[in-house]
Amino acid sequence: QVQLQESGPGLVKPSQTLSLTCTVSGGSIRTSYYYWSWIRQPPGKGLEWMGAIRYSGSTYYSPSLKSRTSISRYTSKNQFTLQLSSVTPEDTAVYYCARGDYSAPGMYDYWGQGTQVTVSS
Repeated sequence: QVQLQESGPGLVKPSQTLSLTCTVSGGSIRTSYYYWSWIRQPPGKGLEWMGAIRYSGSTYYSPSLKSRTSISRYTSKNQFTLQLSSVTPEDTAVYYCARGDYSAPGMYDYWGQGTQVTVSS
């Protein structure tokens, strides 16, 4: 059973960088052919895909967030991370990490429970 757990600060000040970590257990982030995504949901809005890191280590991002987003991984810890720079109150959301499978593009079979991040001074 694969499990994902998000961790990081719940409160970030405007203009700072939001940093989150997703710790994966029950499966390796290097296993073919999965990709590991960050997805967020602002209050009262739908899910927004932010970006992902492939099992190979390559990354790809939402065009609307690409300039502010960086995803990396620590294979020794079986973790992948999200950094979102220059945050504003509009970045307030519940942030999720999830596993995607290339055999079913756009579908996610495992999710973290989500972590609330509030951007406020």
